Amino acid sequence: MAETGPSPSPEQRRITRLIRLKEVQHRVGLGRSTIYRWMAEGKFPKPVQLGGYAVAWAEDDIQLWISARLG
Repeated sequence: MAETGPSPSPEQRRITRLIRLKEVQHRVGLGRSTIYRWMAEGKFPKPVQLGGYAVAWAEDDIQLWISARLG
């Protein structure tokens, strides 16, 4: 019989696709410099560190940012 532990919180269950800079640039229509400048100013979502210098953004975060700018 399988044991059932406490169910994970919604935050733990949330699985999102990670997208790299090229796709982020394409989706938001901004250049690399603008994205990094706006991140430093707190105007753009921060990426997830993948290891070394590799980073990616949560697709959900980018979609929310786009929706907030349109609304």
